[in-house]
Amino acid sequence: MINWLITFWKESMRLPAPPLTEKNLPDQTGKVYIITGANTGVGYEVASILYSHNAKVYVAARSQSKAETAIESIKKQHPNSRGSLHYLHLNLSDLSSIKESANDFLSKEDKLHWLDNNAGVMIPPKAQRGAQGLNLTYQTNILGPFLFTKLLLPVLKRTAESEPKGTVRVSWAGSLAVVLQSPPKGQKWKADKDGNEGLDESLRNEVIYGVSKAANYYLAHEFGRRYADEAVMHNCYNPGNLQSDLQRHLPSLFQWMMNKTVLYPPIYGAYTEIYAGLSRDEPALSTKQGTYIVPWGRKFGTRKDLEEEIAKGPDGEPAKLFDWCDRITRDYQ
Repeated sequence: MINWLITFWKESMRLPAPPLTEKNLPDQTGKVYIITGANTGVGYEVASILYSHNAKVYVAARSQSKAETAIESIKKQHPNSRGSLHYLHLNLSDLSSIKESANDFLSKEDKLHWLDNNAGVMIPPKAQRGAQGLNLTYQTNILGPFLFTKLLLPVLKRTAESEPKGTVRVSWAGSLAVVLQSPPKGQKWKADKDGNEGLDESLRNEVIYGVSKAANYYLAHEFGRRYADEAVMHNCYNPGNLQSDLQRHLPSLFQWMMNKTVLYPPIYGAYTEIYAGLSRDEPALSTKQGTYIVPWGRKFGTRKDLEEEIAKGPDGEPAKLFDWCDRITRDYQ
């Protein structure tokens, strides 16, 4: 309990000022970014900041109408921008559609400087499933981003070849749940009737969410380890405790209490994410795979058992998770 409280305090209370904001972000002319879930919440704020600094931003989202509404709103906020905003259809809960989304992007662009895997779900009803019948949280928060990232690795690699070392990045959405809600070693496995192991879907919903966020931290490390020679840097961030659509599945009274006590405006989460994706001030982001960033832009550690699994390399939980993701998504790659 003491460690829980210390972690919560350090990542949630009396936080230092964000080091990278819209006020000191350099011009982004010529840069191409994909922000998943950018039609609302933190992703919207990230897209808005990048566009205001003249970047080309792809708003990757499931709903075209919501994305186009967000795009028009951002354009109105920044009428003098020389950047551009584009809708990219992306449904992370349907693995069969993700390759088409990646190919749509690749048909239009030959560069990608930052992929921000911002989108996700938070504790939806357990009965909700992804299109392939898997737990919705696992499919949307882990398998969908895994597949989308893997399909975009070639363009990320090509971009990295002509950019300053360590500046082409993939960021994975973590959370306080990485430390506070995931089980020992971050994952819990269960064999199906055929003996194939998969992530346990019988866990409590809040633990499933914790598993999904620990998985993103693991994937940031494991992608970095397996593709180290491609010069693309992977990191993970806890954007912060934020007012966003993610809490829509929580009881209304709990939402109200959180909004009044520990939740911050979404713009602060955008500062965390932009720091992870674009900061040149933290050397680890350009040199160390799996760097973990916490509000509102600080390098931080996670949990001893998670770090021990990462240190095991091909014998650790991150490698096992990657192999499972690869097996489940193989027919859609």
